[in-house]
Amino acid sequence: MSKINALCVYCGSSPGTDPAFVETARSFGKILAANDIRLVYGGGSTGLMGALAEAVLKNGGDVTGIIPEFLTNREHPRRLAQELIVTRDMHERKAKMFERADGFVALPGGIGTLEELVEQLTWAQLGRHKKPILLANIKGYWDPLLTLVDHMRAQEFLPAVPRVDCLVADRVDDILPKLRDAARDVTDAEKTMAVPAERM
Repeated sequence: MSKINALCVYCGSSPGTDPAFVETARSFGKILAANDIRLVYGGGSTGLMGALAEAVLKNGGDVTGIIPEFLTNREHPRRLAQELIVTRDMHERKAKMFERADGFVALPGGIGTLEELVEQLTWAQLGRHKKPILLANIKGYWDPLLTLVDHMRAQEFLPAVPRVDCLVADRVDDILPKLRDAARDVTDAEKTMAVPAERM
């Protein structure tokens, strides 16, 4: 059985228009701290990222922020995090986030959040890892993406039987139980498969 000691959470550097998104980030941060699960995230102090990290720290949890050097002025990395890693570029950032995490969660966010999520799904589909990946579908935020995936499958650009089980949770309290259930069947070897930090 594989234990979840650290989770990589992708989310927006903006708060969004619905207060439920920020509240979810704060609630999930509290849950991570209460369960001694380290937060691995994008390192910023604004938006959902800032609310999430602040909640983890406020409740006695551990935080690793990973941010590329060119974003440090824009996203104001958290100096309060126990560990702040500044990378050369986005590719190195994503590779380090993968290495440090036992699973992945996508809260609401923008293009950056979507890109990071899709890359993890792609790596999993190609057999590079079996770490659990979960969409926090708060107030149906990710419904359009789920509809698109169904459309891709109907058009036979995705297999009828998914190679990757992307978990979905509509409530913040369901996120961790679903990830833990999925992680039970993942061996250490399947968590640590090498993922090349290639430049595109």
